[in-house]
Amino acid sequence: MEYVIVAVAAVILVFIVQIGLDARVAQRALGVLVLAFVARLLIHVFLLRSNAIAYGGDNITYESRALEVVEYWKNEGFTFVTSEEITELYSVAVPCNVFAVIIYLCAGPAPLACTAIVALIACGLCIVMYRFARLIGADERASFRVLVLMAFLPTFMLHTSDMFKDGFNAFLIISCLGLAASNVRRFDIRKLLLLGPLLWALWNVRPYMVFMCAIPLVLGLANLKRALPLCALAILATLLVPVASSPDMADNSPIAAMQEQLERGQSESFRRANAEGGSGVVFEDGGNPWNAFLPKLVYTLLSPFPWMDGSLVLQLAKIETLLWYYLLWSAACAITRMRGYDRRMLLILLLFIVPCTIAYTTTMSNVGLIVRQRMPIVMTVSLLSAIAWTRVSRDGQQFVSGAGTDSATAGVAVPSPSSGTAGKPPAETPRIR
Repeated sequence: MEYVIVAVAAVILVFIVQIGLDARVAQRALGVLVLAFVARLLIHVFLLRSNAIAYGGDNITYESRALEVVEYWKNEGFTFVTSEEITELYSVAVPCNVFAVIIYLCAGPAPLACTAIVALIACGLCIVMYRFARLIGADERASFRVLVLMAFLPTFMLHTSDMFKDGFNAFLIISCLGLAASNVRRFDIRKLLLLGPLLWALWNVRPYMVFMCAIPLVLGLANLKRALPLCALAILATLLVPVASSPDMADNSPIAAMQEQLERGQSESFRRANAEGGSGVVFEDGGNPWNAFLPKLVYTLLSPFPWMDGSLVLQLAKIETLLWYYLLWSAACAITRMRGYDRRMLLILLLFIVPCTIAYTTTMSNVGLIVRQRMPIVMTVSLLSAIAWTRVSRDGQQFVSGAGTDSATAGVAVPSPSSGTAGKPPAETPRIR
């Protein structure tokens, strides 16, 4: 039965590629995503489950909790099991219940089948990333580059090659942000209806991420006619986490749950426990998570550094970090470009990136952990990078790259020989429906 589920997941992948992308793009993307799907299964079998690399732990924990869910179903009947029924589920009810369904169908542990579902979600995220990039103004070439990048990004590939929850988390976050951005382009009540179950699922994967998505979602729902000044963004993002942590917010149950997770991650005992690992970092902050903020921010955004010791996985992550630096540079160029013609869409992305970075900075204590936690930030930044990689808009205007040009022409659109126009903003790109 386990191999049947793997085969069904592969068939579903082919189906979602065909319906999720235009025919011409789907033909190119299918080979990429099938290869990415198979690569994850191979990593699962030959690297992770064979202990060829010493990595993991929570994947085994989630498998154990899924087995507990199956036992609960046998005794109490089939229902969605939360931490109220099994305390150990805490905030990972959705992944554990999904894995439990697979285990139940296979009548026993089925790590390969569960990994096939995780790999399917990862490939589905690649399609969402492509459509999101097209939505915010990237051309087909740049958007397809994002799809390929996400399909084979080493950290994301590793954490979607076993029973980890990171694939669920990233898919739900990017989908919510994509719907918010789509509502900025054109409001549709159906998108609101779809946001409900996505946010509910995200709450049962990583609750505080619902709060991190809140401001972009509000901006998408408001469909503002004029964007806020960018200076207001910095003030808003800086005040976001302290306001959420205030005692006055504790009476609200969802806010209280988010606050509990944030306080746990910021606590001195928790940070010191994480710092005891091979890639741990101790900051002289006197136990206050807001002290030594600048060095923590540097580590959050730019680590691991070449001189750092650590596991084999951390050493391999240094190669990916070079790509991450390039993505940051490209995103900076894209911000300069988007400020001129699409501030609302820029704000949708920045209002997730900035508060999320600040929150993770206050919990920074382990390089390996932060590389894993910042995956949604890397994905959102890569969407901005796609704008920097875009050469020609749909109306035939050719963009001038921000690098290697003077300030008067950096990041603006100039007419191609056939367009006969100048200075027009890019035409509206296909919308996510």
